[in-house]
Amino acid sequence: MLKGVLLSLSASSLFGCLYYLAVFLQPLSGESMFGIRMLVTFPFLLLALFLLKKQVEFVEFIRRLIQEPYLLVIILLTSLIVGGQMWLFLWAPNNGKALEVSTGYLLLPIVMVAFGKAIYKESLSLNKWLAISFAFAGVLSTIWLSGKLSLESIFVCTGYPIYFYLRRKFGLSHLYSFVIEILFLMPLSLYFIGQTDMAYIQNQNPNIYYLIALLGLISGLALISYTIASTILPFNLLGLLGYLEPFLLLIISFIIGETLAKESYILMICLFIAIIFLIFDGLIALRQQQKKWQTQHNKEVK
Repeated sequence: MLKGVLLSLSASSLFGCLYYLAVFLQPLSGESMFGIRMLVTFPFLLLALFLLKKQVEFVEFIRRLIQEPYLLVIILLTSLIVGGQMWLFLWAPNNGKALEVSTGYLLLPIVMVAFGKAIYKESLSLNKWLAISFAFAGVLSTIWLSGKLSLESIFVCTGYPIYFYLRRKFGLSHLYSFVIEILFLMPLSLYFIGQTDMAYIQNQNPNIYYLIALLGLISGLALISYTIASTILPFNLLGLLGYLEPFLLLIISFIIGETLAKESYILMICLFIAIIFLIFDGLIALRQQQKKWQTQHNKEVK
């Protein structure tokens, strides 16, 4: 359990580092960063398959794709969604949109809860209803004060629920489909890399190749850490630990010099309160789950 917790926290911290690293990769464009990230991360995906001893399952998944070719269309769609998210993640810090993307990640857990209620008819506890209510009030305040909610925030908090829904509906919620998604993104990634004048980039940023190596290392280690943690930890605990990442992204947004607009103060306060309710709800669910396991264990001992 402790190993899983440390791996999950490490993954969140590494993703935060990746967000900050984007600032030092200038003058690379967001498209170039995206292409390079896909290229240098892919070997770590293959390494994860070997570390988790999933080679046989991966081959079986390939056979499934051959037997059910329509799944390739679904994976192409999910690859476009996750590719857009990965591009935005590296583009935002260098284009004055880090706070908007951070806000999207803060909204994401609440949208996921609401999505589960709307699509899967999941029952909601009082804490989850309160979280949704506070988040909704915050969004309304932003729209009322500024006239809109940023497209970057909307894309993050709505794109991922659709992505997870498609993967779950078609039985693609595993590492193997993610490997195929990255493969689908590779031609676009290579195109973006091919359009990059690396001689000019290196002249402007002499350390660029060291930073690219660091990009691959951080991205790969974050991915492997999270993947392994997801196989060790209960889902509730994994979700609770995942709240660290959006807070780190928010802090990094302030570190790189972005400031929160006055119109967004109420939204941030409401989101913090909403996430506190979700964390509290998760802790209650985790405690109930542990009691259930303990009761089952005691019965087995008897």
